[in-house]
Amino acid sequence: MAKDRPPTPTEGRSPPAAASSRADIDAFLKTVRSLGPATRTGTRGRLIFALDATMSRQPLWDTACRLQGDMFGEAAAIGGLDVQLVYYRGLSECRASRWASDARQLGGLMEKIDCRGGHTQIRKVLAHVQRETEARKVQALVFVGDAMEEPIDDLCAAAGKLGLLGVPAFMFQEGGDAIAENAFREVARLSRGAYCRFDTGAAHELAELLRAVAAYAAGGMKALADLKARHNAGAVKLLAQLR
Repeated sequence: MAKDRPPTPTEGRSPPAAASSRADIDAFLKTVRSLGPATRTGTRGRLIFALDATMSRQPLWDTACRLQGDMFGEAAAIGGLDVQLVYYRGLSECRASRWASDARQLGGLMEKIDCRGGHTQIRKVLAHVQRETEARKVQALVFVGDAMEEPIDDLCAAAGKLGLLGVPAFMFQEGGDAIAENAFREVARLSRGAYCRFDTGAAHELAELLRAVAAYAAGGMKALADLKARHNAGAVKLLAQLR
């Protein structure tokens, strides 16, 4: 795994926002309808799965390890998806795995990662996604985090570049930090992706949403619609946002 450049964090977090609702999740899925085909016929999708591994994320880390396996399972049923894991923690550590087509490879890697205190490094994640898609097309970015401690203008500029490159960012927020929500919404909007907040402990909601994004990255809108037909609530919500 390659180590990226150190971030330029800022300090402070705001009071928590209101709890997420089913309507928030429904709105997330509605955004997916606006996206065009994610992959060309006969090609494998490529998805970057990025995680905040700072200390505040420790309670949900084991759940995240399990849920990424669900993403792979959905993609395998559709026709295949290559995934790269990116995570940051500590004061300046931001690492990316090799691309993997087997959920067990990334699952084993995630089990070895422990959460460490530090600031967010979301800008570095977005810059990494840009470099990867410039080398070979990435269909989507999934980011799961609970905070944002960086200049928002830097994130907006990086997200806008992803939008121009056709890489939607699906921003999942754990908890209700208002600063994080504002930033995540902007990153999703500028990259032409989608945003959703989920409550701590609502693993079933996040699982539905992650499977829906995997379906989109692996097979485009048709795969997402097929998933909706199987009564996946996550697909219903994504389709509602992507219009």
